[in-house]
Amino acid sequence: MHTPRLAMLNSFAGFGRISTTVALPIISVMQVQVCPIPTSVLSNHLAFPSCAKQDFTEQIRPFLQVWEQLELRFDGFYCGYLSNKEQMDSVQYFLNSKLLKEDASIIIDPVMGDSGKPYRTVTPEHIEQMKVLVKQAHLITPNLTELCLLTDTPYTEKGWTTEKLTALCASLDPECEKQIVVTGIETGQELMVFTWNKGNLSEIRFPSAGAARHGTGDIFASILSANALKNISLETSVHQAVDFICACIRDSEEANLPILDGVLFEQNLSRLI
Repeated sequence: MHTPRLAMLNSFAGFGRISTTVALPIISVMQVQVCPIPTSVLSNHLAFPSCAKQDFTEQIRPFLQVWEQLELRFDGFYCGYLSNKEQMDSVQYFLNSKLLKEDASIIIDPVMGDSGKPYRTVTPEHIEQMKVLVKQAHLITPNLTELCLLTDTPYTEKGWTTEKLTALCASLDPECEKQIVVTGIETGQELMVFTWNKGNLSEIRFPSAGAARHGTGDIFASILSANALKNISLETSVHQAVDFICACIRDSEEANLPILDGVLFEQNLSRLI
C-alpha cells in the first residue's frame, strides 16, 4: 500500500496550535506522510505579547539539496507561511527541482494577512512575489483578505456576492486550471467558503461555531492538502474541513479555552480517520 508523501515548508510554533504544530498530526492521521522543513522556529505564535524566534531561511536550501542527493520524490508540496524573499526563492527552487513527481499536487496557502490587513512582515514586494508563486499552484487556499491582496482589490468586510468572488478567482485563474478555496467570508448571520474548481463554483454556508481563533486556516489547508494527495474531491474535502473546524471551535468555546491557545483539535482527530 502506497502512503502518499507530502513535503511541507512552514513555520513551527511551540505553543498556540498553528502551522506545523497542527499540520503534522492532522496530515498524519489522514494517512499521508508529511515531511516538514521549518521556515522559522518560534516559542509561540506572534499574537502573544512576546516571542523568541529563530529564523531558518539559510537552512532551507541545504535541506532541499540533501533531499535531492538522497533522490527523494514527493507526491505533493504544501507551502504555508513565508517571511522573506529568500524563502520564496527556496520554494521556487523546490518547484523547479526533481523532488516532485510529474503528477504531484502543489498546494500554496498564501499566508499574508487577515481582517482586511496584511501582517506587519508582509511588504508590497512580498505580495508581488506571492502572486508569482500561486501561478504555479494547483490548489490555493486564501482567506478573503489574502484574495484581495493577490488581486489588488480593496477589502470590504461584507457585500461579497457570487459575481464578485467569481471575478476575483477568474483573474487568478484565467485558464480555469486551478482550484481556489476562499475562507473567512461573512454573509449575514452565516459564514461561507467559496470554491472555484477549474471554473466550477460552489458555496458552502454554515453558522458560526464561536469566535475566530488562531490556527484554523492552517487546519483547513492541512486537510485539503492531505485529501489532494488521495484524490478526494474538492467539495468533499471542503465539507470535511468545515465540519472538523466547527467541532474544534465548539469544543474550545465549551472549555473556555483562551483565544490565543487556538482550538482543541486533539480530541477531534478521530473524525479524520
